[in-house]
Amino acid sequence: MTPITEVEGRRLALSNLEKVIHPATGTTKGEILHYYATVAPQLLPHLRGRPLSFLRYPDGPDGQQFFTKNPPPGTPSWVKTALVPRSDDKNAHQVIVEDLPSLMWAANLVVELHTPQWLADAPAVADRLVLDLDPGAPATVVDCCRVALWLRERLGADGLEAYAKTSGAKGMHLYVPLVPAPSERVQAYAKQLAVEAEEDLPALVVHRMAKTLRPGKVFVDHSQNNAAKTTAAPYTLRARREPAVSAPVTWEEVEACGDPSRLVFLLADMAPRLRDHGDLLAPLLDPDRAGPLP
Repeated sequence: MTPITEVEGRRLALSNLEKVIHPATGTTKGEILHYYATVAPQLLPHLRGRPLSFLRYPDGPDGQQFFTKNPPPGTPSWVKTALVPRSDDKNAHQVIVEDLPSLMWAANLVVELHTPQWLADAPAVADRLVLDLDPGAPATVVDCCRVALWLRERLGADGLEAYAKTSGAKGMHLYVPLVPAPSERVQAYAKQLAVEAEEDLPALVVHRMAKTLRPGKVFVDHSQNNAAKTTAAPYTLRARREPAVSAPVTWEEVEACGDPSRLVFLLADMAPRLRDHGDLLAPLLDPDRAGPLP
């Protein structure tokens, strides 16, 4: 029988709590739900107002995975949704998770959480810039750190402050809080930065997606600033054999990283990190920290 749990007055059916989702560590669905409840105070502010896309992996990373923007069948009536028209569906809606019951409902589906760089009430007007640093083997996150430091300095020259997190996979994400600007302009600026990085670090950086160009280099993916694109949210678990988290990191950790394992953070690592650091991406939520797009 599926247990029914009450979360802040909402009744939730939580299923298969003993099912192993991340096989490398034996992490169960129940442990995943506990993780999201633990990080909710830091995670929810980064989801607030943003239409979510889900990468679902209900049978773990070795099972079927599917990406969805539409509210899943059976979405409770109390889960908030927003109209997000698409070219193929002008009446399309997407889920917005802003409270603990909605987060627990989403976590019970076993999902990666992905957000755009804009809010539902201002579609295609970005309030942050993101640069996705993706290493092509044999390059690693250590090489991403070198690129991240270059980009941090370059953004600083334009009066913008960057904040880093691991992708939860191979690479890193850099975020910059912005005075809201059209996504098209933000993407153009991000591409300019990627091109400049390649010009200055030609042996290390590539700004084009072509796989033939990427071995041994870091692809600075600027395209995720496109209004139609999304990026893994801070603190989301990823569909990996280990319960890897897309975890905020300090610039001291980026500077000191000489081994890829130094920037791998699992579910169990996050509670102590939050005690030690708080939310390292909290400045993204402060309008006073936002800079104007050059």
